Order: sequence, then structure tokens, then C-alpha cells
Amino acid sequence: MTLQSFGVIGLAVMGENIALNVERNGFPIAVYNRSREKTDAFMANRAGGRNVKAAFTLEEFVASLERPRKILVMVQAGKPVDAVIQQLKPLLQEGDIIIDGGNSWFEDTERRTQELEPTGLRYIGMGVSGGEEGALNGPSLMPGGTKSSYEYLSPIFNKIAAQVDDGPCVTYIGPGGSGHYVKMVHNGIEYGDMQLIAEAYDLLKNVGGLSAAQLHQVFAEWNKTDELNSFLIEITANIFPYVDPETTIPLVDLIVDAAGQKGTGRWTVQTALELGVAIPTITAAVNSRILSSIRDERIAASKQLTGPVPTQFKDTRTFVNMVRDALYCSKICSYAQGMALISSASTAYNWGLNLGEMARIWKGGCIIRAGFLNKIKKAFDENPGLPNLLLAPEFKQTILDRQAAWREIIVTAAKMGIPVPAFSASLDYFDSYRRARLPQNLTQAQRDYFGAHTYKRIDKEGTFHTEWVPISETQK
Repeated sequence: MTLQSFGVIGLAVMGENIALNVERNGFPIAVYNRSREKTDAFMANRAGGRNVKAAFTLEEFVASLERPRKILVMVQAGKPVDAVIQQLKPLLQEGDIIIDGGNSWFEDTERRTQELEPTGLRYIGMGVSGGEEGALNGPSLMPGGTKSSYEYLSPIFNKIAAQVDDGPCVTYIGPGGSGHYVKMVHNGIEYGDMQLIAEAYDLLKNVGGLSAAQLHQVFAEWNKTDELNSFLIEITANIFPYVDPETTIPLVDLIVDAAGQKGTGRWTVQTALELGVAIPTITAAVNSRILSSIRDERIAASKQLTGPVPTQFKDTRTFVNMVRDALYCSKICSYAQGMALISSASTAYNWGLNLGEMARIWKGGCIIRAGFLNKIKKAFDENPGLPNLLLAPEFKQTILDRQAAWREIIVTAAKMGIPVPAFSASLDYFDSYRRARLPQNLTQAQRDYFGAHTYKRIDKEGTFHTEWVPISETQK
């Protein structure tokens, strides 16, 4: 019997498409899904004329693969992954490799690695970004695990990943759960990017007075620039001209303003808090989705709580350019926060991550792919120890040159009653980072007052505590 080179478990949209990608690039595949109906539909509708072997039991699936077996698991994160692993374990042999390609929590990946590697099985936790289209035609891949396992799989990964000017969008991320951690932060940056674009849209529409056709033109123009060229700007431009055939109204205006989320943005915020890394732009984006979800409550509140009524900005072209500058400055801050979080995690977990490589593999295939990732890669290649992206010469100068417009946009938004939480959080991050002295000297004095938490002084060495007895009127 001819054995297949690669196996895929899970034939939902991502599993189907990545399976076809692997086969198209010269690696015969075996597929298995828990429900036979999915497998039958895949074989009938998409696998015709391809070197695909369907299996209807895990025993049949495992037996159809050449050794060492390479099995990609594309099922829902959490307990379903554990269940598949437990079913596979007695069927596999030493050296076989299980690859988890879902959005798994990185600590689950660490645990599974520690459980499987001593048994002789190899485990890779791999972030996959790019959605349905990326999975089929070339995603960004973020594999973590043992380097020897990655090197064995790299001929396949290099072929199926998105291809950019400096190679395939895949690299060895690091040990354990590092691949899933980097994918999680990628998604956190994605949340920030999407929220910033939404705020720019809100301003352009409700203060700039732009129609859907004009919004399409503006975002299409921005997508031609080095600074804002990106997948998310491109699809935003494509959304505006789409007209609902039934109502002839731009479809975007008919969509309910409640954004969903699958949890990776929230995870990013949680891990940042645990590591003590400030990511206010990403946090604002997560909070904005939460607020959007209480739509009925907001509608009721809108009938009782009043604020300024937005009026149109007189000079439309100037306003558009100011929003562009504010968007780019805020975007730099969002990526700076994400990179700072990855750097902190790399140190905390001893992963040895290469930030320049992270930027490189995000240049193609993934949702946050963008032209300015070349600049981020260059910044970290030139200075691998760069503490923050804001200190890279090009980004530093960009913000210094454009901060007046950035500030003006946030002032305008406040006066018009337009919420811009991610724009504001980005500027607050910049202003906090650039100041040599912050008001937390008072915070520390308060902590010492009510809890004897002590404090340090700027003029003396050591740690101090004061009995903060209120000064009487006679002592004043």
C-alpha cells in the first residue's frame, strides 16, 4: 500500500484548505474528520483528482501515513485537542509528530509538550494566520517546539507558507508554547489595528462627512502608501462600495454594530497584565468590542445621555490627512506594544525569540500583513536589543513629525463626542513612555500612607517609610 506523506485531522474550513495547500505543493495527504459526512463532502466536492486518501477511523488514518508520521490537528482549541491527542497516543510510535495548528492557549501547548516528548512522540504548537484564503494559498506559520522537529517539517512548511521577497513566511519561533504565544500576540495586534481603522472610519464619516464612495477612495489611496499599505486597509477599501442589492444602501451601514471575538485578544491582555507589560491600545480594542456587544443597553442609554452633536470639519482634505497621520502614529504604538510583550515573554520563559523574524513572517499570508513590517524588521535587525519600537530612528522621527495632527484629531474627537479609545490610548502610551517623570510618585506616597508599602527617593539611596500624620492647623 502506498503511504501518504502528511495527515490532517479536522475538516472545517481551515483544515480543508490547509490540506489542499499541502497536497498542491507535492505532499500526498490523508484526511480524517470525526463526522463521516464532512469527510465524504470534502472528498466529493474538493478532493477530486488530487492525491488525497480519506480515512474513516483513526486507526485507518494512522496506518495510511509514512513514518515518522506527520499529523496536523485542526480542531477547536481546548478539550477537543486533548481528546484527539489521547486517541492518537496508543496508535503512534516513537518519532511521530503531532502538530496543533489551532489557536491553542500557549500554556496548554507547554503542558502537552511536557507530557508527550518523554514518551518519544514529538509535538509542535503552530500558530496559523491568514484565514480561509491564507490557509489555501499560503498562510503565515508560527511553529514552536523542538528545533529538530521543526527542521524535519520545514520542507513542507516552507512550501505551503506565503512567499515574500525574503523567503517563506515561516520560521522556527522557539521551544514549547512560543509559537502559539506569538500567534496570540499577532491576534492582539490585529485587534488593535482593526479598532484603529474603525475609529478612523468613524471620524471620516461623522466629522469629515465622507460618503461610502469617498471612504472607498480614501482607503484605496492610503493602501498605496508605504506607511498604511496593508491587508486590513485593502479590505476596508473594498467594503465601502459594496451595495446591498435589496435596499441599494451601502451594506456596511446595515451591519449591526456589535463585534464578536474568539478570545485571543483577551488572552493577550491577560498575559500582558501577568508579565507587567503595558499594551493600552490592544486593551482599548478588546474593551471596545465588549462595549459594542451591549448594543441594547447602549441604545437605551442614547435616549437619556446626551453629548455634542458632531459637525462637519470645514477643510475635508486637511482633516483626511490628519486622520491618516493619527492612524499611522497609533498603529506604530500598537505594534510597539505587541513587540514589547513578545520580548518580555521571550525573557520570562527563556524562549530566545527573534523579533526581526517575527516581523518578517508577518509580511505575507497573515491578517496583519503590511508594508511597514519591512521597517519593523529593519529596526530589530539593526538593533536586536531595541527596548521599544518607538526608539527606532525612523519611527521616532515619524511620530515627532506627525504628533501635532495626532493630538488635534483626538481633541476634535472629544469636542465632537466621537469615542476614539485606541487613538487616545496610543497617544497616552507615547506620552507616558516619553516622560522622564510621571505622577506615580504621589501614588507611591499614598500606598505608603495607607499600607506602609515604603518608597524610594530621588535624592537618597535606600527604602523609606513615613508616618504620614496629618498636620494640625497650628502646625501649618
